[in-house]
Amino acid sequence: MMDFDPVYQPFQSSRYTVTASRGMVASSSAMASNAGLDMLKMGGNAVDAAVAAAAVLSVTEPTSNGIGGDAFAIVWMKDKLYGLNGSGTAPQKLSIETLKAQGIDKIPEHGWIPVMIPGQPRAWAELIHRFGKLTMKQVLAPAIHYAEEGYAVSPVLSYLWGKYVAKNKEEYKKSDVYKNWLKTFTKDGEPYKFGEIVRFPDHARTMRLIAESDSESFYSGKIAEAIVRQSDRDGGYISIEDLKNYHCDWVEPISVNYRGYDVWELPPNGQGLVTLLTLNILKNQTFDSNDEIGKYHTLFEAMKIAFEDGISIITDPSCMKENYRDYLTDAYGKQRYIDIDSRAKTYMPYNPFKSGTVYLCTADNEGNMVSYIQSNYHDFG
Repeated sequence: MMDFDPVYQPFQSSRYTVTASRGMVASSSAMASNAGLDMLKMGGNAVDAAVAAAAVLSVTEPTSNGIGGDAFAIVWMKDKLYGLNGSGTAPQKLSIETLKAQGIDKIPEHGWIPVMIPGQPRAWAELIHRFGKLTMKQVLAPAIHYAEEGYAVSPVLSYLWGKYVAKNKEEYKKSDVYKNWLKTFTKDGEPYKFGEIVRFPDHARTMRLIAESDSESFYSGKIAEAIVRQSDRDGGYISIEDLKNYHCDWVEPISVNYRGYDVWELPPNGQGLVTLLTLNILKNQTFDSNDEIGKYHTLFEAMKIAFEDGISIITDPSCMKENYRDYLTDAYGKQRYIDIDSRAKTYMPYNPFKSGTVYLCTADNEGNMVSYIQSNYHDFG
């Protein structure tokens, strides 16, 4: 969504380059993009727009994200680059030994065991406090509005909603752990359909408490107390101390130079390193414009190698045994490039899971920009 004075420039046969002089917001939801644009019209900057759009996405695309997940942001503010890691941490009471004692040798996808301390609300507040021009109440107002007044389900959202409910409905009915999920995200056990109006009054109350307390209620107030009560009820591990002690980390973005362009990502524990590993391999290739098959073959193989390396080394920075920067050297990129030949190879013992999340980016009339992602990791989280 762009400002109200756009210029369209034809590009190729069916694509367009879109420019705008006073700001732009790009997201997967028109409601979220509009919310971000409203912040720019109110005098806010790219950061205000990003947080507003992110908050709306937690309401309007619940199949892909929510407020209980991780957040990562790269901020270009007044000609300087900043990185924010708002990923979750494990509860103090949860350990490998604790799970093994219960006969659990693999983290399950559902239930309280995989739930981390959510980083999103704290990340929103960190971004607004450090760079925003508006208040949390102002930037979260659109999300509260959509949660209270409702919105119409889009075709894509309807499809994802139906797919997830069909897959998990019967399992969820077997346990009280999922009783509130079924009450919130289904209509008498059935998914919401295209065109139906969805309202989340409890989510609206939660967002209002976050807005009024600059996210503190989520970590030490009423929301925190409610999270711990339900965690205790359902056999979870989250304590009030876990929530009170949670903090985001401001980090230095990392980069590789690819054909004259510096490409930036956040360092581990985020997965952005995989993008840089891929580019570090591909910069050794001179692509033949007449060899489309060979070009895509090389691209796919480089990505497979990068994911193999990423899966083997990316984890919490305090637990990494190897220096990830060694994998970004020119010598290592060339070494991995040599591994690619004319045959497709299996570089990993398994295929990565398929899932979705949300991404957005914003820009304002001062040249400030935000690249932002938030996720609950899997399905509805």
